[in-house]
Amino acid sequence: MCIPCRNEAATISTIVTQIRTRLMDVPFPLVDELLVMDDGSVDTTAVVAADAGATVVRVSDMLPAAGPAGGKGNALWASVAASAGDIVVWCDGDLTSFTPAYVERLVAPFVLDDAVAFVKGFYERPLDAAGEGGGRNTELVARPLLSLFFAELASVRQPLGGEYAATRAVLEQLPFSTGYGVEIGLLIDAWQSVGAQRIVQVDLGVRRHRHQPLHDLAAQALEIQHAVLSRAGIDAALLASAPILRQPGRSPRSVNCGERPPLATLEDYRLRERP
Repeated sequence: MCIPCRNEAATISTIVTQIRTRLMDVPFPLVDELLVMDDGSVDTTAVVAADAGATVVRVSDMLPAAGPAGGKGNALWASVAASAGDIVVWCDGDLTSFTPAYVERLVAPFVLDDAVAFVKGFYERPLDAAGEGGGRNTELVARPLLSLFFAELASVRQPLGGEYAATRAVLEQLPFSTGYGVEIGLLIDAWQSVGAQRIVQVDLGVRRHRHQPLHDLAAQALEIQHAVLSRAGIDAALLASAPILRQPGRSPRSVNCGERPPLATLEDYRLRERP
């Protein structure tokens, strides 16, 4: 179980405590490892996660020979390197709706069918107290692009969702987009690698978390588009390696469209000591 975090002190302790008490410190544990991947937090995320019972790993400490990088996808890539389990389960660290059932439901398909390689969670995303809802980039960016280029995946209900699981054997063979294109990139790459018949969706109920303002979602949207278009055979010359987001009234800013190579191609990963 790996949880990428940056400044999630307000929520991470509750998530870790539930996993420890319900899925680990029990007669028949489901979770063998619980890693919180701290991606440069400046709050007390690392301290509260460790106090609650997680193993805290600094993302920047993993595979330094591969060079520096940042972003959510980079943290997920590092979590595969930091862990040892045959099944890797991810959930976001800002969830306020987390229950141990998320993990149980994501793991169940692997137990029931040895052929399953990739499991995506789906859920309802209700409005918050301010009337804001989730799923804007899913419906306005991800689903239209999948419909255009990867129609077989357009029926995936939450292609950008952060709660999913996969076998290590598959994850080791896939590149990881370093930014917010990671979820859709892994979905496409897993589909191309193992086929749709080995990808399963499971209902996680309701998901609540912190919503991003629209101007920040635009940066995520560009990273998502880059991940899809680069996998759709679009001429690489048309996709700048460091795209710039331009918005009226705001300074231009770079977005995170880097990519980490498949871990299986890195000697430092293949030779590392397993936990």
